[in-house]
Amino acid sequence: MSTNVSSPQSDLAARAAVNIDKHVRWANDFPVEGVRFADLTPVFADADGLKTVIGALAEAGTGADLVAGIDARGFLLGAGVALALESGVLAVRKAGKLPPPVVSQSYDLEYGSAVLEIPEDIDIVGRKILIVDDVLATGGTIAATAELLRARGAKVLGAAVVLEIAALGGRERCAGYPLACLRQV
Repeated sequence: MSTNVSSPQSDLAARAAVNIDKHVRWANDFPVEGVRFADLTPVFADADGLKTVIGALAEAGTGADLVAGIDARGFLLGAGVALALESGVLAVRKAGKLPPPVVSQSYDLEYGSAVLEIPEDIDIVGRKILIVDDVLATGGTIAATAELLRARGAKVLGAAVVLEIAALGGRERCAGYPLACLRQV
């Protein structure tokens, strides 16, 4: 059963949840056997779906002066949320996608391990940052992003995701900042 757990609850978040339920596409055994992948690209391809999701995620970012969008669907969301908040956006990239110098953070995910990077020369010291991504599964990606940003002197105001897969326990790894999600399954 899905629940809407965005905080604060709003009409926009409720509309976003309806769009998520209507358009999300589930793929079993992707990218590896045993993983059930939530494909949100159909939600983003729908004009009202994208608009309501961006608006509802932005509600979680009040006071942010920078939005960190996580590779790759988080880039789409992060840019939209940054525009809604009139802030900047920082692309948090997978390893090897940025020219040096970069700072990195390794982490584990439900089907392996990975490394995230940001440019070393973007000054984020003291910046108030909202982390944005599409899905919260085991929480490793968001936790690693928060750790990377904090290590560079930023203040993580919170994280906001479209969908949380509660059975994987990712919320527990996202301690020390508010976590908003539009749908929980």
